[in-house]
Amino acid sequence: MSLSHMEDMPLSHSSPQGTHRSSWKQWFLYSTIVTLLLLCSFSTLILTFLPLKTASEPCIAKFGPFPLKWQMTCPKLPCVNKTADEKLEILQNGLYLIYGQVAPNTTYKEPAPFEVRLRKNEDIIQALTKNSTIQNVGGTYELHAGDILELIYNSEHQVLKNNTYWGILLLANPQYNS
Repeated sequence: MSLSHMEDMPLSHSSPQGTHRSSWKQWFLYSTIVTLLLLCSFSTLILTFLPLKTASEPCIAKFGPFPLKWQMTCPKLPCVNKTADEKLEILQNGLYLIYGQVAPNTTYKEPAPFEVRLRKNEDIIQALTKNSTIQNVGGTYELHAGDILELIYNSEHQVLKNNTYWGILLLANPQYNS
């Protein structure tokens, strides 16, 4: 057999005529398209059945870092009410953004483990247990009138009050069609 014949030989066996192997690239493309279509459909359904109206006036409340008290910018109809130092009562149904930063006191050596909890009506909605770095707290939540929010610590000495704060912002009010 001469070398010129070897140049014409295929390197791999070819598939029989009529069969087609799908590559992982095609599978990835098709699955991405299907996923995006499902997400768009789901989002459309949510926005269709639960239309939200953007809050007409800003309603913001923030606690800390200095001064260690509630600072509120409330419109004519407030969305929150201060009930205690670090507690808030929600006055309007809506979609809220809760935000904050917790700075742990790395010199704290007492037996109580480090834990910071964001609670809604006594239920924990977020817990932070890492005491080595500054952590963010919060998220977007649907809240209802009468809900009570609070940020609590195992011990007041576990956090640096001068670098710890949290707040809430009303993003939108649900508009129900009757």
